[in-house]
Amino acid sequence: MHEIRRARPSDVDAVVELVHALAAHEGAPEKCHLTPEQLHEALFRPAPALYGHVATVDDHVVGYALWFLNFSTWRGTHGIYLEDVFVRAEHRGSGLGKALLSTLAAECVAQGYTRLEWVVLESLASTIEFYKSIGAVPMAEWKLFRLTDEPLRRLGS
Repeated sequence: MHEIRRARPSDVDAVVELVHALAAHEGAPEKCHLTPEQLHEALFRPAPALYGHVATVDDHVVGYALWFLNFSTWRGTHGIYLEDVFVRAEHRGSGLGKALLSTLAAECVAQGYTRLEWVVLESLASTIEFYKSIGAVPMAEWKLFRLTDEPLRRLGS
């Protein structure tokens, strides 16, 4: 039996393992440095800025979604930014990925949030087709920028 629910402290180790599995799936395992302590602190501090859901099968965590709030100045409302969604390979195609996204969409509706957003690697064609099949629209006119490491430190000093 499967279940989609909010992540609990007891799920942290399994979610961290899945985050590392996602990094390997995307061909960059050496870039993933998340520890259980970091994830626990982010999810369960008194005023968390990160939220999570897990997909379980027979009480084993086999998928997750980690997300946080964003804000649209044009719409004047919050939305959800989905940082990661991942389901173990042996459970893909079972509906768990869609169930995780459906849960986040329901969260948006319940809270009055007006959008659910995420990015996907261009090389993941089947994933992109899945997202399109549920009505997601690629934002081709937008280009993602990121500042990390030395350029971040340089600009911040």
